[in-house]
Amino acid sequence: MDIYMVGGAVRDRLLGRPVHDRDWVVVGATPAQMEALGYLPVGRDFPVFLHPATREEYALARTERKSGRGYRGFVVQASPEVTLEEDLARRDITINSIAAAADNTGAEAIFDPYGGTQDIEHRVLRHVSDAFREDPVRILRVARFAARFTDFTVAPETMALMREMVAAGEADHLVPERVWQELARGLMEERPSRMLEVLRACGALAVLLPEVDRLWGVPQPAQHHPEVDTGAHLLLVLDMAARLQAPLAVRFACLCHDLGKGTTPVELLPRHIGHEARGARLLRALCERLRVPTDCRELADVVAREHGNIHRSEGLGAAALVRLLVRCDALRKPARFAEVLLACECDARGRAGLQDAPYPQAGRLLAALHAAQGVATADIAAQAQARGLQGPQVGALIEQARVRAVAQALELPH
Repeated sequence: MDIYMVGGAVRDRLLGRPVHDRDWVVVGATPAQMEALGYLPVGRDFPVFLHPATREEYALARTERKSGRGYRGFVVQASPEVTLEEDLARRDITINSIAAAADNTGAEAIFDPYGGTQDIEHRVLRHVSDAFREDPVRILRVARFAARFTDFTVAPETMALMREMVAAGEADHLVPERVWQELARGLMEERPSRMLEVLRACGALAVLLPEVDRLWGVPQPAQHHPEVDTGAHLLLVLDMAARLQAPLAVRFACLCHDLGKGTTPVELLPRHIGHEARGARLLRALCERLRVPTDCRELADVVAREHGNIHRSEGLGAAALVRLLVRCDALRKPARFAEVLLACECDARGRAGLQDAPYPQAGRLLAALHAAQGVATADIAAQAQARGLQGPQVGALIEQARVRAVAQALELPH
């Protein structure tokens, strides 16, 4: 058997980027031979094995043939007769279809039958063959790689092929779990805006995230949004989230914070009265459709509903600030509230010319939260109950104490 390092490890080494995971392909072997050597079989759909010592993945060389729509519509053939070139041909883009092996002298030999090294040199994302069209997940992967490799462009012929796939309905058959997986990974890349740009350019964004796609061409007041276009603003917000190294839940909240602006009646433009409530409803439907994890959907819901009030919070009095904290569930979930504020900062700074502007609302609201948390609610409840007060009456006394504490901490009237 012959063993080659393949895929991202070879690509990243050629790019001079850190290599975190290594994948291997084995040519000329059978599953029985692999198990005899101590490799542990783990593949469900095709023969994949874990190395007995390193636990790295070793897959038998294989070919794939389209048998139906969507991600799982494939017939896989893995046998000792499958060549390295045939295995590399089934991969998505040329920079991922390069293999490397050590020769007899210990030097690394590169096998590149599809021009991946040349595309690395020219900074191009290009499909390996027309078989690309057989797996619609590859559209999402190209978009994600565009967000990671920010100086690469999508080859015109690859963009044309992706448009053909979308027009043929292939993107309609993507399973929610794979869409979310690729979307989440793309949001965590260096420039997540490029993922949306590629998906929009090929038409896939309108299919997968129509609530997001309809934001382009929707104007906003220039005094608040110098970039005016809501879609352009979204791209700036996402890249600000990456710049601030925000976690996934914050980046997803940024993606969905303005969905309601896509449904603003034309006669109200460029104002967007009530977009927060409309956006929260759209967000819930999107999260159900893509089966978004609970932590991401809950954070995004708070941001969608309250980001406008948080932006305006510098003008709020102590009582209004306490009500805002309660609506955000900040007293029970202070760590999540800090992430809500980070998403709002990304929104505020994701505007043309305002990328380095301060966001004092965050510090002020965290100070208000700290003051409200300092109220001895158990003592107040015990004293109230000793006086015969119950339920809402106790709650009102606690709220009054929190308002006084916030007013004192921020030097506000109450």
